[in-house]
Amino acid sequence: MRKDVRILLVGEPKVGKTSLIMSLVSEEFPSVVPYRAEEITIPADVTPERVPTHIVDYSEAEQTDEQLFQEITKANVICIVYSVNNKTSIEKVTSHWIPLITENTDKDSRVPLILVGNKSDLVEHSSMDTILPIMNRHSEIETCVECSAKNLKNISELFYYAQKAVLHPTGPLYCPERKDMKPLCVKALTRIFKVSDLDNDGILNDHELNFFQRTCFNAPLESQALEDVKNVVRKNMSDGVCDNGLTLKGFLFLHTLFIQRGRHETTWTVLRRFGYDDDLELNQDYLFPPLKLPADSTTELNHNAYLFLQSVFDKHDKDRDCALSPEETRDLFDVFPYMPWGPDVFNTVCTNDQGWITYQGYLSQWTLTTYLDVQRCLEYLGYLGYSIIAEQESQASGITVTRAKKIDLQKKQTQRSVFRCNVFGDVGSGKSGFLQAFLGRNLMRQKAISEEHRSYYAISTTYVYGQEKYLLLHEVLPDFDYLSDGDLACDIVGLVYDVGNPYSFEYCAKVFKQYFMDSKIPCMMIAAKSDQPEIKQMYGCSPLEFCRKHKMPPPQSFTCNTAAAPSRDIFTKLTTVAMYPHARLRCMCTCNRCTFCLCQNFLNSELLQTVRAKLYAVVLRRHVSQADLKSSTFWLRASVGASVCAVLGFAMYRVLLRSR
Repeated sequence: MRKDVRILLVGEPKVGKTSLIMSLVSEEFPSVVPYRAEEITIPADVTPERVPTHIVDYSEAEQTDEQLFQEITKANVICIVYSVNNKTSIEKVTSHWIPLITENTDKDSRVPLILVGNKSDLVEHSSMDTILPIMNRHSEIETCVECSAKNLKNISELFYYAQKAVLHPTGPLYCPERKDMKPLCVKALTRIFKVSDLDNDGILNDHELNFFQRTCFNAPLESQALEDVKNVVRKNMSDGVCDNGLTLKGFLFLHTLFIQRGRHETTWTVLRRFGYDDDLELNQDYLFPPLKLPADSTTELNHNAYLFLQSVFDKHDKDRDCALSPEETRDLFDVFPYMPWGPDVFNTVCTNDQGWITYQGYLSQWTLTTYLDVQRCLEYLGYLGYSIIAEQESQASGITVTRAKKIDLQKKQTQRSVFRCNVFGDVGSGKSGFLQAFLGRNLMRQKAISEEHRSYYAISTTYVYGQEKYLLLHEVLPDFDYLSDGDLACDIVGLVYDVGNPYSFEYCAKVFKQYFMDSKIPCMMIAAKSDQPEIKQMYGCSPLEFCRKHKMPPPQSFTCNTAAAPSRDIFTKLTTVAMYPHARLRCMCTCNRCTFCLCQNFLNSELLQTVRAKLYAVVLRRHVSQADLKSSTFWLRASVGASVCAVLGFAMYRVLLRSR
């Protein structure tokens, strides 16, 4: 909406332009009328629309044609004043003033016109019979007002209509020739209907209508008012109301009725609440709210945003199979001006056996978009109506900006839930297969992926100590000369080599030495295609020796040539190391055979947890009296016992590690 309104009054001499302005300001007819009134500014707090209004007079005696043309260019609305008792001034409206204004305004930004019939106190008849045909011929004419500066008739109404013509123009909404709404208006209102249809059944029920009413007008509708609205629609069209709810046709009919009855401010209120500007395009401020993103920080969706996206998924998953079919996907993105997801998305996230994006894959793709391009995510959430449905100030309220990574390293803890792993490797080392294996696809399923729809990203969830985290894998092209900052910025590096190619490891070693040897980013060697016989690498040392020398975990064996879905253990390890880069993990296997794994499994077993809980209950709840708790001897014995247990446990841990 405009921040101010500029009204220009033009017309033949002696029709009363200056008198109208002075009568408005002084609220009485002036005894002396100058040739031209100075520009007047009416403050926002005294105007009906709460917008500052500038009123500009024109005098042929005091101003040149050039000055008139400049004022026409600056005006937001132009009032063409004629005298109802002067036939010549009425004829000049079409023969002179409308052509003059048309010639000096841009065709793409039409200035609304208002015809003002002054001196109605001097005649007993109306000029409307003469004016209506003129209004029908010129669509830029918003309305016509008959008034009298002398007895103050319709003076306030005149300037109210002028304001309204600027702030709530009819032109973008309605075509008088066809007596119907324009396509852009229909498109905008259709999106608003679909966003407001919370259960996606094609009908706005009473709950949805009340939510819509509160959202747009800050007040619910009474039950009787709702019935009255539906009855009006029923009387005018047979399919406007269905199952006691408003259909899309009924919704569009209501807004057509509002416009035809001169209540287009109602439609504009709805449009602006849902983010539309005067050209019926979604406002840039609505789509891209301000969001501060410090260096070394990342962006993630917060809990409220995930809840909203879950509701959108549930709304469109009509067959309740926890996956989006092609039809359901198109329906979900019908409120977008374009299809945001391309074919590569199906190779970026998890899909079901039919190749449809699953619920987990759907949330993963939103997480990926938020991480890589938060502005795009804000735009997408705007199309879905996040700020309206979630009742938030803007889409930015659904985004969490993480603290700088260096602070996480200093504090040795992180609150982030998305971790990025950049995957490096020579041509043919198995990087693409590694990414697709993360999505549960074995080598056989990967062969069906066309090069055209290949994705260099893969994202899914992993669990680290019971916490769900997102791991984002990014395949970096094997080109030393073109490694960007984005290729190097990550939480962990995966260096993939082919165990069956003797020259494959050399590339990984070069990448590590050139870019990551002196950095704080943890790295992990991945021995891909481990189902094949291992061939000695043509490098100065073996991969295991290289890892020991540079204090890295030993190479991790991996293959996607399996009958079932490939193992996800290595992805859990990558996420764990990314979460705790400061920790030296002595064992990186999950073999369940080595001493470390057996001890870990025993310590985490349900049996030990149950025994510990019962001992705690027995010792503290039954055998410890209030007197004991107050005794210093009791606490001394407890401290000594705890110390002995700790020393014995540590000694046992060291012995087990040494034996391993």
